[in-house]
Amino acid sequence: MNPTQILSADQIRQKIRRIASQLYETNFDEAALVLAGVAGEGYELARRLADELKQIAPFTVTLVQIDLDKAQKAQPVIALPGGSGTYTDRVVVLIDDVLYSGRTLAFSLQPFLSVPVRKIQVAVLVNRNHPRYPIAADFIGLELATTLNEHVEVILSDPAREGVYLQ
Repeated sequence: MNPTQILSADQIRQKIRRIASQLYETNFDEAALVLAGVAGEGYELARRLADELKQIAPFTVTLVQIDLDKAQKAQPVIALPGGSGTYTDRVVVLIDDVLYSGRTLAFSLQPFLSVPVRKIQVAVLVNRNHPRYPIAADFIGLELATTLNEHVEVILSDPAREGVYLQ
């Protein structure tokens, strides 16, 4: 079955600009924001959001990568880059490309639970809305109703194929 393109590169850029604006509006009174992207396309989304925020927002934006293996059923302890002082009393935004069951974002949340952050928010490009874990996105590029058998692929790191595809 050939994948169907759901979002083009231009549409993705629009979604990223909108999410960045929403992040700014929600956190306008903060001195700094930490964008924690899940390794892979989640981190690329976080990087692009950081670039947009640096253009429109006066606060400091710190970009970090959360390294985990999405294929593993259980994750080892995830170390925070830069030490816990980087995150103390800061707003942290967990970012991934697709929210499906919430498992990946639940694992990504783990290292921040032992740090006194001000607030944790979640941003995703696509929300498939099949929750199995108590994770909800605060900032969403696209709500997409899918079946359990369908697969959503987000490609941000390959300019020639950039897009969101449904298979």
